[in-house]
Amino acid sequence: MGYSSFNLKPVFMQKVAILSGLLMVKQNYKYMSKGIHLFFLLFGLSMVLTAYKGLSQPKRSIMKLPVPDSSGLRDGQHDFDFEIGTWKTKLKRMVDPLSGTQTWVEYEGTTVVRKVFDGMANLVELTADGPAGHFKGISLRLYNPQAHQWSLNFANMRSGVMTAPTIGEFKNGRGEFYSQETLNERAILVKFVISKITSDSCRFEQSFSDDGGKTWELNWIAVDTRMKDGAGN
Repeated sequence: MGYSSFNLKPVFMQKVAILSGLLMVKQNYKYMSKGIHLFFLLFGLSMVLTAYKGLSQPKRSIMKLPVPDSSGLRDGQHDFDFEIGTWKTKLKRMVDPLSGTQTWVEYEGTTVVRKVFDGMANLVELTADGPAGHFKGISLRLYNPQAHQWSLNFANMRSGVMTAPTIGEFKNGRGEFYSQETLNERAILVKFVISKITSDSCRFEQSFSDDGGKTWELNWIAVDTRMKDGAGN
């Protein structure tokens, strides 16, 4: 027998309580002394009144919790459309971040950005050279339509390993993305910012924090300028 067999209606149970109270008064009245008569009479009547009060009260409506509305979130699927194509890249990076030193190296090269997954993602290929040597990296950017956020997944060819994705979104023409990584066995926060976006140029900055985001140290700056003769897919 399932639990549903015992799911009696509240109104029915209240009526049963009324009848039970009246029956108790009737059945016990003739067997007891006057004092006990009075006790059972009052007890039975109290049951009747309590049950009747429950019948007379209006049914309470069940409160429904509001369903979160995500329709107000901006669709950011096309946030990176401005970058599709081929760009000349000037790159500057700090050699040893969060070490107290301020040694920077510079590179120049080319960045190619292509749409993949019907625009729900894009693939970035960066190739650059400078006094510090040859640099080659790749970034896969994926859009999450439920969260309305992007994840940026970067790897350089020297390690061949994807870093932890930085996740975020664009607001007012500025993209901010965050992640947690390790540097020299210490947990750090990473912030990646895309700003100064025009049809022909944009700026990328990366910063690290080892104090929970209270302070940030800039360690990567890249400025891209569109190559007019370049082509991207």
